[in-house]
Amino acid sequence: MSQDSTTTTWLTQEAYDRLNGELADLTGPRRDEVVARIAQAREEGDLKENGGYHAAKEEQGKIEARIRQLTVLLRTAEVGEARGATDEVAAGNVITAAIAGNPTVFLLGSREIAGDSDLDVYSEGSPLGAAILGAKVGSTVSYTAPNGRVIEVEIQKVEPYTG
Repeated sequence: MSQDSTTTTWLTQEAYDRLNGELADLTGPRRDEVVARIAQAREEGDLKENGGYHAAKEEQGKIEARIRQLTVLLRTAEVGEARGATDEVAAGNVITAAIAGNPTVFLLGSREIAGDSDLDVYSEGSPLGAAILGAKVGSTVSYTAPNGRVIEVEIQKVEPYTG
């Protein structure tokens, strides 16, 4: 997920705290552990055929990428509670809609908000999210999918995400 510095992501306080804790773990104990494993593998000699070294370097790359992602996300986050009962689609709401006639329930916002939830998540910047943002319950909007197909969405219910 690439995210530039002008993108704002809505997060609940719980999601913000959880992600901040993950960042602290990654920049502290997890990073130190991987650096120690790399140093130990280097001491074993020939790095070309050292599987432990290559695995640790790969893990280090993944950790550093996640650190960058979390740093940007948390720096640009808008933290707050989802709006209460409303009839207008906004970030942080669970939307019940008929998408191309199929009933669907999903969260509008960042995947990071949902944590372990089974809800599908669509960002406000996705074609679907951009089309429904600000739409009222009972309205029908359409958007063009990446494959070029025009899809109609009828907003049926909007409720705050309670996580």
